[in-house]
Amino acid sequence: MNLYKIDDNFKSKAINTLVKILNKNSTLISLDLFDNNLGFEIVKPLIYALYKNNTLNNLNLNSNNLGSEGGKELANLLCKNTTIISLDLTNNRLKSEGSKALVDTLYKNSTLKNLSLWHNGLGLCEGKALADVLCKNFSLTCLNLGYNNLGSEGAKALSDALCKNATLTSLNLSINNIGIEGGKALADLLCKNSVLKDLNLNSNRLGSEGGKALADALCKNSTLKDLNLNSNELGSEGGKALADALCKNSTLKDLHLSWNKLGLEGGKALADALCKSITLTFLDIKYNDIDFIIKSNNQNIEILQ
Repeated sequence: MNLYKIDDNFKSKAINTLVKILNKNSTLISLDLFDNNLGFEIVKPLIYALYKNNTLNNLNLNSNNLGSEGGKELANLLCKNTTIISLDLTNNRLKSEGSKALVDTLYKNSTLKNLSLWHNGLGLCEGKALADVLCKNFSLTCLNLGYNNLGSEGAKALSDALCKNATLTSLNLSINNIGIEGGKALADLLCKNSVLKDLNLNSNRLGSEGGKALADALCKNSTLKDLNLNSNELGSEGGKALADALCKNSTLKDLHLSWNKLGLEGGKALADALCKSITLTFLDIKYNDIDFIIKSNNQNIEILQ
């Protein structure tokens, strides 16, 4: 359902019609309102309707300009709704107030499994609040915090929390200005956490030091299956460290390393590692100035280069 280019009066009528349907329908389990720029006032009747609805499982409100007021009202909803398991609030300008309300709700809500807060102006304060929640919430399995500004301290707080959390399996921290120290904290997490399967650290300025710390962690970790380190300035040293880790790790399947200045040395190290890796099935090494085609004896590995 896309109403982006329609005037607000028509949008309001469309949402009110949808509300009437929701009040009578007992089978609808997914509702996708992606990229409609509805605004909180237009979405408000829909949120109120969901207080009574007991069938909807998946709600996508990505890019709807809900603002902090929308975040707070959705937080109130999640305190009472017991059926929504997936909520996408990507790019909604929730900012600190709306985000904090939603985070606080996770202390009470025990049904939500997937939550996306991508690009909502979250900072260190919200990062620390989420860290505290993750020590106590036992239902959330997938959390998308990409394109915010958690910084290294926020990454450290989340890493400490996830050493205790036993349910979260997927975490997206891409584009969060995590830096070297944040990368090291997440490496420590991978040495201790035994449930996380998918970690996205794309575009975080980890540098070769952060890359080497994560490589060392991969030598010990036995659960992670997908690691995204695209655009992190890893350099040849980071590439060589990760290549060594691939020879020792027995669970990682997907590794994303594009735009990292790995160079010829990093490329050679990875080429050698692919001859020894027994589990890797996907490797992205585009835009790394490697200057030769990497091949593998293992036909099950897909290489993007």
